[in-house]
Amino acid sequence: MNTRSSLRQRRLTAIIGVALLAAAITGSVVLIGQQSLASASVAPTVSPVSLSEADGVIRDEGTVSVFDETPAVTNLDSDLLAAVRAAATAAEQDGVRMHVNSGWRSAEYQQVLRQDAVAEYGSEEEAARWVATPENSEHVSGDAIDLGPLIAQDWLAQHGDEFGLCQIYANERWHFELRPAAVANGCPLMYDDPTADPRTQR
Repeated sequence: MNTRSSLRQRRLTAIIGVALLAAAITGSVVLIGQQSLASASVAPTVSPVSLSEADGVIRDEGTVSVFDETPAVTNLDSDLLAAVRAAATAAEQDGVRMHVNSGWRSAEYQQVLRQDAVAEYGSEEEAARWVATPENSEHVSGDAIDLGPLIAQDWLAQHGDEFGLCQIYANERWHFELRPAAVANGCPLMYDDPTADPRTQR
């Protein structure tokens, strides 16, 4: 009787052991499969470390002139660049020196800025008030420039239309674009922010 009980106990223990081993193997396979699926579904992001001057990056604010030969400046629309340089020359005669905070940007750089804005402001909706997507950005197309310092922005607010340079968004006093008709008619009314601009809805 004791021998039979012992044998049954051993068989039961063996069966339980095999079942536990099978469950462990199955769980590992499922976990690996889930991890592989997750990895496949996450798109790679552009690391800011990989961005360079060639993407339009300006590392140190206040160090780039509108006359510098750097991609952020030279990749701007030629008419916009000519107007900005003419305005900068006139401003210097009034004792005001302009610098470029940001000009042309690569699509990769714009995407990084957009991702940073979402992280900073907490949502796509709020980020859109400050940073456009690469598809809709006037910086990526070379049609916008951010200028500083504050005194230069004030000078442009008074004289920019003489060169066809207009502030486009009320919440971005540094952002200027070319509006040739402004020379004769003055700058158009500003949008409250980029989300009110029909171009960002393309």
